[in-house]
Amino acid sequence: MSGRTLSALAALGVTALLAPAGGQSALQVSHRARALAPGEVVELIVSSPAPLDAVAAEAFDQRVIFVPGGQPGEWRGLLGLDLDTPAGRQTVAISTLAAGGAPGPDARHVLDVQPRTFPTRRLTVDDRYINPPARALQRIERESARNQALLSSVTPSRLWSAPFVAPVPGSPTSSFGRRNVLNGQPRSPHSGTDFRAPTGTPVRAPNAGRVALAEEQYFSGNTVLIDHGLGLFSFLAHLSETSVAEGQAVDRGQVVGKAGATGRVTGPHLHWTVRLNGARIDPLALLALLGDR
Repeated sequence: MSGRTLSALAALGVTALLAPAGGQSALQVSHRARALAPGEVVELIVSSPAPLDAVAAEAFDQRVIFVPGGQPGEWRGLLGLDLDTPAGRQTVAISTLAAGGAPGPDARHVLDVQPRTFPTRRLTVDDRYINPPARALQRIERESARNQALLSSVTPSRLWSAPFVAPVPGSPTSSFGRRNVLNGQPRSPHSGTDFRAPTGTPVRAPNAGRVALAEEQYFSGNTVLIDHGLGLFSFLAHLSETSVAEGQAVDRGQVVGKAGATGRVTGPHLHWTVRLNGARIDPLALLALLGDR
């Protein structure tokens, strides 16, 4: 393959590797994404002319699990570009197992991550959510630890098959990644997206999965966390009520609760956070890549 051809493929987000020594077949790697920037989700596509038993990748301290794609020899996996992902050329290391379990060919795929600047918003909320009373601190720490443990877990199978959908029909009202200044104090960035949703609006599962958490929490109010598999989670917050139980399987579009104004809020709405192998992902990026087209 000529250098000119390799350069053209790289410009299209495709890595073509020559067959390595030992008779192993070459891999072709490509990617799809709304953009290559912090907060985006990237679909990695690996194609092999020879049968493979498994494909995995390592990048940004994440391990990506691949599942068979729609074409023969095709495998697909999801990689999250966290809010703090640095700009620049980043390498994805791909490994495989050949049919029968023997080590298969490896690959390297480069992602040219672009810088992204997020706006700042200033809000005034009840002071008890900025400076919680001492009696609430133990509860906050317990809830935070549980949430982080759940979001760090990985179900090794994909629990969804259909495209993702927005959990409410209302339009987004608060952009992902926006830096928060609450009551004049800088806080952590907004790691989800808010949607217009009057109290009582049905909130639906963005896709199939299993309910990992359904409880009332100090900051997020009535909350439902859905495990979609492969390290992908939907965190739905500030509900007026929930209608599912932990451990319950849910289908895409199934009502899991109703929108409200519980927890740290300035009014009724739905907050939707997405985590992918621990990376903070813009829900709108997920819809753009894996939603109805």
